[in-house]
Amino acid sequence: MKQLHVRFVLLICVANAFAQVSPKRVIIDTDPGTDDAMAIILALNSPELKVEALTVVPGNVDGKQGLENALKIVSLAGRCDVVVAGGAQHPLNQKLITAQFWHGKNGLANVELPPTKCKADPRFGPDLIIGMVHKYPHEITLIPVGPLTNIALAVSKDPSIAGLVKDIVIMGGSISGGNVNGAAEANIYNDPEAAQIVFNAGWMVTMVGSDVGERTPITRKYLAELQLSHGPQSDFIAKIATFYLDRSEKSGYSGAAMYDPLAVGIVVDPTLGTLKDMHVDVETRGEFTRGETVANRMGSNENNVLHGDHYEIEGVIELKPNARVCVASDADRFLEMFVSRIRGK
Repeated sequence: MKQLHVRFVLLICVANAFAQVSPKRVIIDTDPGTDDAMAIILALNSPELKVEALTVVPGNVDGKQGLENALKIVSLAGRCDVVVAGGAQHPLNQKLITAQFWHGKNGLANVELPPTKCKADPRFGPDLIIGMVHKYPHEITLIPVGPLTNIALAVSKDPSIAGLVKDIVIMGGSISGGNVNGAAEANIYNDPEAAQIVFNAGWMVTMVGSDVGERTPITRKYLAELQLSHGPQSDFIAKIATFYLDRSEKSGYSGAAMYDPLAVGIVVDPTLGTLKDMHVDVETRGEFTRGETVANRMGSNENNVLHGDHYEIEGVIELKPNARVCVASDADRFLEMFVSRIRGK
């Protein structure tokens, strides 16, 4: 009896250990530009993650170029096992805005990668997301690092997935001004209606915004460390990081914001970010604020009640948080992790 008890305890210990080291299944929804490529390569070289699929959304480049870029990136990494599928070809309710200004004509800093050895999956990206979430209920973490069009289409078609994903960690939004204009961050600005759907789908969105990404820049110091060792992936990342840094420095920045890689980093290690629960709405109509993520830091709105010809404040209306907003990052620790995982690959 004692031996059976010991064996039972050992089995539990082994099971718990396996559960702790079992990688997180992730789907990265991406508009492959320079920082997307960094994020994808980081994810593929992180043992904590099992990248099940890349779904492509237009943003930094159009959908056709984005799909080609995604296939070339996974091919470079020798990972044709990762499913790659195209998705929406335009935002829900406006014309597409592309960002070759920041990312180069091909979205990848004008670096020409070898022809891909991988083939695109014929499924429509949002349908692929729905299928995988049902195949692996409560196991999939969605990491959208582009406009939220594909995610909005998926959750609109099948609202049940909001309760079946393990987590959704987006790179998008900001609670302290935008990077497109004074109010809006680029991914949200490119499809505000989609973002509004995603934030109100019934799940808790972890929001890694441009404001935190800008406080987590790759600098010449980290680029030099990245260049110390050589390999197909690290040489590619060094080239696009050089382009990205040059472009950022010309615009007056001391480094290049690690927007998308930071979102992946926080999925790998949540302690890299400081998260605060808030209620976030998306502005879709403002003349100057369309695409702004409006975060309620107080968790409530004043309750104004009409009395005759005027309103009076009668307490507050509590708001349910719908987002975990990243308000700070451990920048150096993240950048050290990024460089160490990519160097020499």
